[in-house]
Amino acid sequence: MFSRKRALATVAIATGAALTLAGCAGGATPAADATFDPDEKVTLNLAFWGNDVRAQLYNEAIEAFNEEYPNITVNATFLTFPEFWEKRQTEAAGGGLPDVMQFDYSYLRQYSENNLLLDLEPYLGDIIETDALPQNILDIGVVGDTTYGIATSTNAWGMFTNPKLLEQAGVADFAGGSWDDYSEWIASVTDASGGAYWGGTDYTGRIQNFELQLRSEGSQLFDEDGEPGFDKERLTEFWEDGAELRESGAVIGQQRLEEALPLSGFDAALTASELTWDNFGGGYLGNLGEGYTELGLVAPPVTKEGAKDLYLKPSMLHTISAKTEHPAAAATLVNFLVNSPQSGEIFGTNRGLPASQTALDAADLDPLSQQVKEYEESIADRLGDAPPVPIVGYGTIEEEFRKLGTELAFGTITVDDAVDRFFSQMDITLNG
Repeated sequence: MFSRKRALATVAIATGAALTLAGCAGGATPAADATFDPDEKVTLNLAFWGNDVRAQLYNEAIEAFNEEYPNITVNATFLTFPEFWEKRQTEAAGGGLPDVMQFDYSYLRQYSENNLLLDLEPYLGDIIETDALPQNILDIGVVGDTTYGIATSTNAWGMFTNPKLLEQAGVADFAGGSWDDYSEWIASVTDASGGAYWGGTDYTGRIQNFELQLRSEGSQLFDEDGEPGFDKERLTEFWEDGAELRESGAVIGQQRLEEALPLSGFDAALTASELTWDNFGGGYLGNLGEGYTELGLVAPPVTKEGAKDLYLKPSMLHTISAKTEHPAAAATLVNFLVNSPQSGEIFGTNRGLPASQTALDAADLDPLSQQVKEYEESIADRLGDAPPVPIVGYGTIEEEFRKLGTELAFGTITVDDAVDRFFSQMDITLNG
């Protein structure tokens, strides 16, 4: 059964306050029962974010699920991404989360540490099939040695390039190499374009590129305890690496980027490359519009040869409420949405490249999705373990990094002042 719900959360509640309240409210977690009685009639609430297209796909998936499990009624609701989390915060404060939820990686630690999510360990390998999910994929949903989420799909950090702009400039695609090599390539594209477009954007404005370099050095942004894996000196070095690019005009100026909003420099056809998650390609092609049928997708620059700097990140996960009255039935639904061939056939890559090999094998991949699949296979030797699940407040820290990168690009702040402000804000967020 599928019901659309457009009602929005009334008053937005601050995440920390809502979750603290929910944690204090407590309530007994259902006893783990890894067995499912197919004759028991149960009703489950399923919540996801998306649009009408995704809603129809979930509708089809639920219908397929009910062919196998006719006694499980699934009531599904959806909202846009921001409204979805406003609604979850309200429910968390009142202790009434849906049985099964599409879930974002950045919220996994907050909700699990406040005892809002069900421990899925008793269901792994039994109700929730694990043979089709590699260990590094299963580990994505682990917080404090406990599995709270199952990834539906994955993505990895990569570099999209614009073949039309490169052809016009007469410059070959980036062939790989160091960050200095990438900077030189950017400058060569900009020079060859005669000022019509640029080779790229200042890569030091993205915290993910900083993370790649830290992982190459055997460190990370934050450890399991929330301690940063870098100091002021290391961040200063990173932001200073972008100074020459910014000052030389090799990268697109920040004012020009602001004028292109809500498009990025890449999907406005103003830059020939963009470092980002590999599932952004569909949006780029759509925004670039007529005349664009393909994009280049290559690996990011290398900081240290042989380092495991890249990793697979979940586009989204599925989790279960700790207070569900039907944990085994909920786990059965999660398994179907993640692992079944039907889910692969129905969703394709709407939720990202399927994490389950069974679902992936059944998916009909369009050319761009096939390109992403081949890309992730090509970087296998650079894939390491995923970092610890994002710390509480990571989104605030990431946004501060982005804002400071923008100010550096405008030239309204020095690198030293930016570093001081970032560490000050980080301290408030982590220790507030």
